Amino acid sequence: MTRKVKIAVIGTGRMGSVHTRNIARLIPEADLVAVCDIRLEVAKTVANELGIRRVVQDYHELLADKDIEAILIATSTNTHAFIMKDVAAAGKHIFCEKPLALELDKIDEALEAVEKAGVKLQVGFNRRFDKSFQQVHQIVASGEIGRPCILRITNRDPDFPAMEFMRVSGGMFLDMTIHDFDMARFQVGEIEEVYATGGVLIEPELKEFGDIDTNVVTLKFANGAVGAIDNSRKAVYGYDQRLEVFCSNGTAMANNEAENTAVKGNPDGFHSAKPPYFFMQRYAPCYVDEVRQFIECVRDDKLTPTTGKDGRAAVVLGYAAGKSLRENRPVKVSEIG
Repeated sequence: MTRKVKIAVIGTGRMGSVHTRNIARLIPEADLVAVCDIRLEVAKTVANELGIRRVVQDYHELLADKDIEAILIATSTNTHAFIMKDVAAAGKHIFCEKPLALELDKIDEALEAVEKAGVKLQVGFNRRFDKSFQQVHQIVASGEIGRPCILRITNRDPDFPAMEFMRVSGGMFLDMTIHDFDMARFQVGEIEEVYATGGVLIEPELKEFGDIDTNVVTLKFANGAVGAIDNSRKAVYGYDQRLEVFCSNGTAMANNEAENTAVKGNPDGFHSAKPPYFFMQRYAPCYVDEVRQFIECVRDDKLTPTTGKDGRAAVVLGYAAGKSLRENRPVKVSEIG
């Protein structure tokens, strides 16, 4: 019988509860032994639903448990780095939600601790595990349609998250576009330069804390390819997720998924279903697959598919885009560090 990996979850809020339910119900390779949240009642509610017997408020209690091999961190972003350092020091493998932190020095300190401890780290870039995006990656990487020339990514949310969240999120580039920066690297390779333009076109309140709701970012890749990302915080028709890698001998595309494939025809024309409304719905299988692969990497001593380097690179690109927007010029990634 295949050995199960004993894992605990720190943080049982929106994403943490998703991961907790997935591990308990859909990932038999894992043995979920405990959950933790500073809001103890929140953790208890999730634990009672899933039959998890151990619930703690202080994550240090989990680190002292020698039977726990891995920790999934799904707390608020400002806590990721110091929890990672503590978990690494305890010799436990780490799955951490993105971003690793909003400050590069804190990311570097955490990654140094991970390397020193010799533990595994996987960053929660769930979109890499989308089957359509993976298929595009495989087609391009095979070389069968030539060299990559143009990348296009459309990522538009159906509506704004809570204003309280956006005030502390680090801004659109570090909260939303960060997924697209990682996807661009996944599909085409390292990025050398970004040029970002955008503004507040939908929600005036964002101006109060210097954020935006609409942007286009152009990219220059080290291999000579170019790219374009477009983002909006509010697409009234649903969650818009499209990707294309145009190559010298063809193209590979992933179009929107729809809630169903039925098409109705009437005197007003043809009508089809909207895209899924929420990212939890659109990417539900990805959240399962990313944690399952992490568990397999711990169990079988394999390299994780998304690394600390990937997590840091996406934050660097977010900072480069922010600098570009403020200074109205292309910014080389090397300017950020």
